[in-house]
Amino acid sequence: MAVRKIRMDGDPILKKKCKVVPQVDDTARRQLDDLMDTLHSVDNGAALAANQAGILRRMIVIDYEGYYLKLVNPVITEKSGSQRCVEGCLSFPNRFGKTFRPAKVTVEALDENGQDVVYTVEGEMAKCFCHEIDHLDGKVFIDEIYEFLELDE
Repeated sequence: MAVRKIRMDGDPILKKKCKVVPQVDDTARRQLDDLMDTLHSVDNGAALAANQAGILRRMIVIDYEGYYLKLVNPVITEKSGSQRCVEGCLSFPNRFGKTFRPAKVTVEALDENGQDVVYTVEGEMAKCFCHEIDHLDGKVFIDEIYEFLELDE
């Protein structure tokens, strides 16, 4: 397991679409472990998408709101409602803004053992899933912001 470099604003990999992982094998599990180690190496991280660590594969990790997840090929299959959110991102340090996200989402994925999993979540976790899955599609939260926020130093 290793801590990888988090890619920052301006790195072209953040705008690239990640490839589907054909099978959850030892390589995928090692990469998921690296992603979680990388997430845990920073103070304020809740989740991390693979391309944020230079891996162009559809994988995310989350350690937030009581969830500890390593997911492969996550897809949002249902969305409902709307919520106003405040978002930040490890790839865009010290930049925060207001976005609109679904209030509730259902996500289907494979876990680190290749088993099908389904999560239906609301609120902050819905925002988190949307943010990370957007990364896998080459979308960054900066493009979704309707109002940037100034934070006191």
